[in-house]
Amino acid sequence: MSLNTFSVVLKIGIGLITSKILAIFVGPSGMALVGNLRNFLTSLENISIVGFQNGIVKYTAENEKNKTEFHKIVSTVLISLVLVALVLSGILFFSASFWNEKIFGNNIEYLIVFRVLAFVIPTYGLSIFLIAIINGLGKFQKVIGINIIGNFISLLTSVFLILQFKTTGALLAIVIAPSLLFFVTFFLVQKEIQFLQFVNFNLFDFKIIKNLSSYSLMVLVSSVLGPFVFLAIRNYIIKNFGIEQAGYWETINRISTYYLMFVSTILSVYFLPRLSKASTKFQTKSIFWQFYKFILPVFILSIIVVYLGRFFIIQLLFTKEFLPVTNLFFWQLLGDVLKVCSLVLGLQFFAKKMTFAFIISELFSLSVLYFSSLYFIKIFKIEGAVIAYAFQNLVYLMTLSLYFRKSLF
Repeated sequence: MSLNTFSVVLKIGIGLITSKILAIFVGPSGMALVGNLRNFLTSLENISIVGFQNGIVKYTAENEKNKTEFHKIVSTVLISLVLVALVLSGILFFSASFWNEKIFGNNIEYLIVFRVLAFVIPTYGLSIFLIAIINGLGKFQKVIGINIIGNFISLLTSVFLILQFKTTGALLAIVIAPSLLFFVTFFLVQKEIQFLQFVNFNLFDFKIIKNLSSYSLMVLVSSVLGPFVFLAIRNYIIKNFGIEQAGYWETINRISTYYLMFVSTILSVYFLPRLSKASTKFQTKSIFWQFYKFILPVFILSIIVVYLGRFFIIQLLFTKEFLPVTNLFFWQLLGDVLKVCSLVLGLQFFAKKMTFAFIISELFSLSVLYFSSLYFIKIFKIEGAVIAYAFQNLVYLMTLSLYFRKSLF
């Protein structure tokens, strides 16, 4: 087993343990609040790094031996991220009540979560920045090692705080764990490069920001707007059907996340590099159909096993209180199959840097998800959310199949 595979398996294992602890100590209602905060933090993390991470990896790799340019990149990005972090901290601290109401409703006891977040948010972007730097330098094992340490930190923090403070502890753990990882990352990266010595306001270069911004658009659209759409749908469910129903929807989404992690890892490690190198439509077609012939059938077989064992899975990973989630499996799993079919096609946007086409397709897909969710939830209640998910992925797959038809057929 490779170190990367071990890291993925470990992340899933720790995620399952955390889910079980959450199920026991906070229940479906707490799960819904955790889902809301996770969505909010995902967006916030990507705003804190301004979507620069992929660009940082690229320009670090290209200028590793050009010390002058490398110093300019480090200085420019670090100064920019510190300024962004200060602005975000100020916004979060002085408008904590506003964000608390938007994310948690009238539960004012969770206001402390945003107060703490205001202080630790600068570490989020800086941690991602440091990992991107050593990734660009080709220190892949160190990156994987940091991820493994981060998973353990998250588990230990979650267990301690949930046992002490129940739902409030679960929310605080989500906020605090990434900031603890920053100190580990900082310590390990300092062994590779004394990057603080590079920081110099005279080296700040707007041209670098301009170059990085082309990479940030694709990341910001999907990683910032996507979580906010899920947040809006969950709040709609809470408002109309109660927080426990929203917790059931969050639970089925958590389950999906675990097995989809394997597919996304295969796509990013194996298929994305090959698509990037493909120079003809015939080569691209060959790569697409290799995925559909070999990876997709295994995934579908796994999905069937998950569906047949859904009652056992819920009681193993959660508690009997979560058994209503079994009613959501069919449409969720169907949506996951359709999503996996479209994921490999969507890689072409990144492989060929089709920024505008990706943004349009992503905005269209998120719009379909949001409005179809509101429509189907009104008719089928909580089950409507997973029906909408399947419908969105069907529409997205059809759209991408049409757009890439020359490379696919």
